[in-house]
Amino acid sequence: MATPTFSEASLMLRENINDLIALAAVAEERSFTKAAARLNVSQSALSHTIKALEQRLGLRLLTRTTRSVAPTLEGEDLLATLNPCFEMIEARLRALDDAQDQPTGTVRIVSTDYAIETVLWPKLSPLLKQYPSINVELVMDYGFTDLASAQCDAGVRYGDSVSEGMIATRIGPDERMLCVGAPSYFEAAGVPQTPHDLSEHNCINLRLATHGALYAWEFEDAEGHEIRVKVSGQACFNTIGLVQHAALDGHGLALVPDRLAAPHLESGALQACLEEYCPYFPGFHLYYPSRQRPSSAFGAVLEALRERG
Repeated sequence: MATPTFSEASLMLRENINDLIALAAVAEERSFTKAAARLNVSQSALSHTIKALEQRLGLRLLTRTTRSVAPTLEGEDLLATLNPCFEMIEARLRALDDAQDQPTGTVRIVSTDYAIETVLWPKLSPLLKQYPSINVELVMDYGFTDLASAQCDAGVRYGDSVSEGMIATRIGPDERMLCVGAPSYFEAAGVPQTPHDLSEHNCINLRLATHGALYAWEFEDAEGHEIRVKVSGQACFNTIGLVQHAALDGHGLALVPDRLAAPHLESGALQACLEEYCPYFPGFHLYYPSRQRPSSAFGAVLEALRERG
């Protein structure tokens, strides 16, 4: 079969583009009724469109039953090519539309409460005052959230835990976790000299949302070898702020970010120990899919969050 000329290919595309959009809608909704409502056409007209497309291609693209509609293997293969193209076109059209005016739109970011309070909100609060058409939704989650399933545009993690295939931009300085306690606790229980001494102390645990396990405290010796210690104690929380609060109340030792503990260390409400075993690591990074073409709102948020200096 001869390869179509450019004009023939262009004509073929014009004849099929609306039908392909209809196919993608039915496949996504798994229902002719829902897809017809979404496209603002009648169900019978939509059914006729799909049948005409199948006849032109000589392929069955959808399997229909009384209860559901699903793509055939040929339909899935076609949609695997179409959907990314449609997403790119829609994203580019949104970007072009946004570029005509001030940044507009909603940006959803998933993060821990600590990152929201210390990095995200302090940098985004002035941005929202500058651009009234930008909306920001900050979702608190300690798990390694899947951005697509959570319907989020981006997430925040420490730099050494960003997944492959993501674009990552530094938004915070390097940090370290410090072992801290109230002066009253150290007076009663003494000061641990090595991470292994923590087994003799009352420690405040953090339960991770990713798999429900307790966070193993991480340290490093002078040679750079990692030391992981499973601690125990009376209190356990699933947010780092409450862990520190319990330490302030004298319930035991806590491992918390140095910037979170800084004001309490300065005031004397907390004291640090084992500092020589507490290494620095890459700070917070904003990550998002590499295929994503940022909208003007997302671009403004990214620029506001970017770490400088």
